[in-house]
Amino acid sequence: MRLELQVNGQRRVVDVHPDATLLEVLREDLRLTGAKNGCGEGTCGACTVLLGGKAVRACRTLAAKAAGREIITIEGLSPREKEIYTFAFTAAGAVQCGFCTPGMVMEAKALLERQPFPSEEEIRQAFKAHLCRCTGYQKIIDAVLLAGRALRGEIEPRAGEPAGMGKAFFRPDARAKVLGEAVFVDDMQVPGMLYGAVFRLPCARAKVKAIDVTAAKEQPGVVAVLTADDIPGERYQGHIFKDWPALVAVGEETRYAGDALALVAARSLQEARAALDYIKVDYEELPHLTSPQDSLAPGAPALHPKGNLLSETVVKKGDAEAALKSCAHVVTNTYTTPFTEHAFLEPESALAVPEDGGLTVYTSTQGVYEIHTQLVSLLNLPPEKVRVVNKCVGGAFGGKEDLSVQHHAALLAWATKKPVKLTWTRRESILCHPKRHAMTITMTTGCDEKGNLVALVADLVADTGAYASLGAQVLERACTHATGPYRIPNVTIRGRAVYTNNPPAGAFRGFGVPQSNFAMESQMNLLAEAAGLSPWQIRWQNALEPGDTLGTRQVVSADIGLKDTLLAVKEAFESSPYAGIACGFKNVGLGVGTRDVGRARLAVSGGRVKIYSGAACMGQGLEAVLIQIVAETTGLPATLIDCVLADTARTPDAGCTTASRQSLFTGEATRRAAADLAAALKGRTLADLEGRVFQGEFYGATDPLNSNKEHPVTHVGYSYATQVAILDEEGRVAKVVAAYDVGRAINPLNLEGQIEGGIVMGLGYALTEDFPVQDGIPVRQTLGRLGLLRSHQVPQMEVHLIEKGGTPYAYGAKGIGELATIPTAAAVAGAYYRRDGKLRLHLPLEGTPYARNGK
Repeated sequence: MRLELQVNGQRRVVDVHPDATLLEVLREDLRLTGAKNGCGEGTCGACTVLLGGKAVRACRTLAAKAAGREIITIEGLSPREKEIYTFAFTAAGAVQCGFCTPGMVMEAKALLERQPFPSEEEIRQAFKAHLCRCTGYQKIIDAVLLAGRALRGEIEPRAGEPAGMGKAFFRPDARAKVLGEAVFVDDMQVPGMLYGAVFRLPCARAKVKAIDVTAAKEQPGVVAVLTADDIPGERYQGHIFKDWPALVAVGEETRYAGDALALVAARSLQEARAALDYIKVDYEELPHLTSPQDSLAPGAPALHPKGNLLSETVVKKGDAEAALKSCAHVVTNTYTTPFTEHAFLEPESALAVPEDGGLTVYTSTQGVYEIHTQLVSLLNLPPEKVRVVNKCVGGAFGGKEDLSVQHHAALLAWATKKPVKLTWTRRESILCHPKRHAMTITMTTGCDEKGNLVALVADLVADTGAYASLGAQVLERACTHATGPYRIPNVTIRGRAVYTNNPPAGAFRGFGVPQSNFAMESQMNLLAEAAGLSPWQIRWQNALEPGDTLGTRQVVSADIGLKDTLLAVKEAFESSPYAGIACGFKNVGLGVGTRDVGRARLAVSGGRVKIYSGAACMGQGLEAVLIQIVAETTGLPATLIDCVLADTARTPDAGCTTASRQSLFTGEATRRAAADLAAALKGRTLADLEGRVFQGEFYGATDPLNSNKEHPVTHVGYSYATQVAILDEEGRVAKVVAAYDVGRAINPLNLEGQIEGGIVMGLGYALTEDFPVQDGIPVRQTLGRLGLLRSHQVPQMEVHLIEKGGTPYAYGAKGIGELATIPTAAAVAGAYYRRDGKLRLHLPLEGTPYARNGK
């Protein structure tokens, strides 16, 4: 039907189908892509526009109902509004991945037009229909207050501080993200583009007997239908273990409900998805294994050729079993933690474009080179014929390390010789991508009569789901960090990662450590009680200091600031009877003997310096960090420095953005290249260096786990933190006070935002987020049912940055993204224990005001 719309002051006429949503029309027909499609269910708020002056969710508004009414999108803001909102959201540190930001700005506009002087509580209520997984909301609220002041003429927009160490330098990507100009993959269209869709079975495990795609190929608009037989290269792929088939073949078994059997490319998205109904598969549903206990039981069917045990990790120091017999106090408990969904706001998307006899794949990933390696293998192409380019990444938190849509879009594009875009629906995203591992942890911890830790014995069992992903590595970190940041002379830890028919589990912020931290910190509270100590005191007297050894026998370096973090929160803890406390630590870099390299290249061109690095920015502000490092090292202003990230044809491999490594590893590589540039600049100008290129590389050498060395170097660095969670009289979390040993705060504004976002993610893990799976199928397959915290539910947060000089690298920067989340759940659990004396051994915590149905 023909529709006449009034959009941003212009009359627009479009032909649409009767059920078209306003979001579809804006994005696909009018190419106004500032409104984002985050959920399709009206839950996340990323698609917010103004309709007749009122904020509405465009994904749930029929386009026909918008006819004759004024529509304003982010693109329709006045120049003054654009200036003010860009300033306010940037200056407040409210921009990270940026996917939700344009929707937030439109909500702010609607609020400030009806209430020019809103209170903080009014802002929280106005924004409760929005989700942000990055910022923790407080800085968004601060941004709205700042925008209100600017709109009222009380202040004028200003620039940030000059680039350099410790400066609140405004991140260069902020303006584009605030105004909806930043390009995410699903925003892209190219001439002749087809749309992809994926066929899956409705059960977790089945034997595939036959696949018939004849009828699907004959459907309107369909250009190609592919099965496993159409894959030109290696069909089995994986981030580390090659155990995951790009398409399941006839005669094989599916291992989870997200397994792909066939792919469709069609001229429209609707035609591609409609054709899936015409794919006929003859299959036999098989008994599924949905717990590690089932998978390890005698006679259980083998889900993989190597069996059902993916990996085993052992950490041993001293003789823990014997030492426990000498302890004055011994505590044993079994803790369980659930699967958790990443819930990044941008669903997975890839656009594959055939060109120059090869393929360019635009995507959203944490590691373009990791994706590149797998695509080269899958397509059986020379490496130079495949290019992977990262567009803006709308959140990841570990959930965008594996192949998801990239290989399927690439296969379809290679087969059809046409560009193909494949974007998952929110349901597909929840169904298919790896989750946080569910774990069962049995831990025995002993101390002497004074509360000094003597021994720890722990057994960890992780449900790694259908495929390996990074399950073995996650298990390693859970085990190596299960001691907490404490001095324990005797340690025995055993961990097992087990295959099941549940969704795969892989990297997730904290990488296994939130699970073991919850157990260890809960044990500390019980030992404190037994020894007659306060929870703060037992942590203080057992806290690691320089010269102590970790459970891996690595010697603790002089830069540790753990005790400083304890001192920073001491008053907050002791001033409230319902406060819980927890410490945490996290490695920086891959470590354990894995080759780990950061790389950067600086090129002088046209009187400017351009930084090239294959590192991915997922919203953490890496571009700003690298520019600040170059500015600090060379003395050049940021106005002369640009940054290009994550393009396999243009940038050197800097490794995956994981393990909190990029600020240190790629930051140090950038510093080394910048130091060479600075030396070359002595007595010269940039014009004199035209065309010069300066290379930087940093290799963080480490030793493997259980090395024969007396004191191996397991990781190049560690970060430490302490959090205090304070409950109000009703039992809700009223405040979180957090102190972080950050080494050197390159950009305090960005660091605070990451920490606040991590705290809120930890609060969700503690209180509201769960991911129940029944018969291998996720029970909750919409964003709105995941228990994600919203702006009106978030407590006050107070963040302390502790700077003790850090490592010798990247001006002392340490990773903080993962550590931000690690202690939160345990701190909250400790607060409830002090409030009612009930030991809670399962996450999310039971018997709190946040619990669903009291559980």
